[in-house]
Amino acid sequence: MTAFARPVGPRSLATRRAVAEAGTEVLRGVLEEDGARLLLLVPDPHARFAAVELAAPFAASVLDDGYGVCSYVFAWTPSRDPLPESGVLGGYLDGFGDLRVRPDAATAIPLGDRTWAVVCDAEWPSGQAAELAPREVLRGRLAALEGLGLVPSVGIEHEVVFLDAAGAPLTSHGADYAVGGTERLAPLLSDVRTALHEAGLGVESARAECHPGQYEVVLRHRDALAACDDVLLQQLLVRRVAARHDVTASYLAAPFPGQGNSGHVHLSLSTVDGSPPDLLGGFLAGVLRDARALTAVWAPTWNSYVRLRTAPFSPREVRWGHDDRTASVRVAGPPSDPRLEFRFAGADAQPHLVVAALLAAGRFGLEEGLTPPEPGTPAGSLAGSPWEALSTMDRVGELLGPDVAAQLTALLTEEIESGLDTVTDWQRRRGALRS
Repeated sequence: MTAFARPVGPRSLATRRAVAEAGTEVLRGVLEEDGARLLLLVPDPHARFAAVELAAPFAASVLDDGYGVCSYVFAWTPSRDPLPESGVLGGYLDGFGDLRVRPDAATAIPLGDRTWAVVCDAEWPSGQAAELAPREVLRGRLAALEGLGLVPSVGIEHEVVFLDAAGAPLTSHGADYAVGGTERLAPLLSDVRTALHEAGLGVESARAECHPGQYEVVLRHRDALAACDDVLLQQLLVRRVAARHDVTASYLAAPFPGQGNSGHVHLSLSTVDGSPPDLLGGFLAGVLRDARALTAVWAPTWNSYVRLRTAPFSPREVRWGHDDRTASVRVAGPPSDPRLEFRFAGADAQPHLVVAALLAAGRFGLEEGLTPPEPGTPAGSLAGSPWEALSTMDRVGELLGPDVAAQLTALLTEEIESGLDTVTDWQRRRGALRS
């Protein structure tokens, strides 16, 4: 349906709202059919969806009235336990009341069997937006950038490793750009292509990657909200298809030692009046300056820091270069229309927060008139551990707001505490060497 098409290129927030309004009426008609179902999806802080499935005829009414979802979805651990209650998180945990989620019809995709999925915004009963919702964080940074007359276009590359029932990769070797040697992947990938095509997500390319069992499917560039929503929808579909093949689709940042699943972000800017934006000046300089401070966004898990040791293609060193995949920021595309590829984040990072962080840091660089160093010149490094990342939260508060900084602090602290409460195979092997 054209109402739910993902057009290539940038869209302003106002344009998106108009598309959502038109799509709501189309979706309403679909959901009034007998047997129709609606899957409400809310992006959480762990790069996944909280979900509620509704059946007709009630599903259609939710387009107007919204639906309740427990507020702790923005204040829970990966295992869906509440985070320790403190500060801003208290409002999300006190009494475990409902937030109202409202479908954004511009995100709707068909899942088959008369079921539609739609990504939702979240608000308090008062109607105030839920400040910790990743979509709301991103929307705020988009609005601030539009205040400068700029609208971004974003493409996100997420790498995935396919594992068999025994936990082994579906290829025993790296298959970068290969056709031969990927035969075991072929039936699965055929079904993945079909699922993504039928959902209308607009795939640009797909290829085998450099590590065993690794693959990458890239959606075409689009407005920032759509790019972040759609890469999570893509993960949802890929995991569902993989499960039908008795395969696990792993988006772990470091699926094995020395290997990484990345979540690279390609970003370009457009101006309202058509003049060329300062993408390679202030915007780039702002991101380079704040890259270390934002490490907790790029690397939200203990495992993320294993990936950051897999250089040169997951570099900790902060520098930029022209068409240089060993640089943490790669300038790609023709000189007349360059784009920036930000290579900081792993596939486990929350995409809405990643893009929000890039836009916030770049905007500050533009407003302050910063100048980037020469290409290839180191400009510092990302934090090398979760402990180091926690020490930069004051700057995160300036870029993404104090509430988000408090949320990220609680999430990363809980990650560290959980890791310290765990006995791993590595610890057992290490201990055996001492006996």
